[in-house]
Amino acid sequence: MFTLSFRHDFRVPDFVSSALRPLPLLPLEIFLQQLASSIVARHPDILERIGRTDRLRFGIDPSDVPFAVEIELHHSVVGLRVLRSFDERLLHARITGTLAALIGLVDGEADGDALFFSREIVVTGDIAAVLALRNAVDAAEIKLLSEALALVRLWISQPGKLLRGLLADEPRRGYATDNERTQP
Repeated sequence: MFTLSFRHDFRVPDFVSSALRPLPLLPLEIFLQQLASSIVARHPDILERIGRTDRLRFGIDPSDVPFAVEIELHHSVVGLRVLRSFDERLLHARITGTLAALIGLVDGEADGDALFFSREIVVTGDIAAVLALRNAVDAAEIKLLSEALALVRLWISQPGKLLRGLLADEPRRGYATDNERTQP
């Protein structure tokens, strides 16, 4: 089987990051929301392992690309938005690092403690919530790139399923309304 991985110290080159800057974020948001929903469907206990019933909002901030990801967890629903920047007041925690380091954390290929203590990733906010998220992701043994490739294969083999998801506004399903977002 094909596997793809990056060294955790890999940085997206500046010219690639600059080329990404003018691109619209919605297609990436749709893909990442579908990916998050797919991961929760394949690993249904991941949200239970976090052990929190309150609404949690994490900011994932890759330092080498011109976008960030806001992930909201509430009960059994994962909401996801791709943004140019965060409103820090709405986040419970923020995790910053290179895209490769962040993917390596999810895949379990990088040691989160080593990345944290070497300052390759920076965590601010509710550290307990971040540790709960990390432990849940580690226990699920998610391979992010493999999950993404499986989703791409599904979209290619079943284009009607993608179209139904888009028409049903599935990528935004379960994400807080603007009024709810103002309450951390």
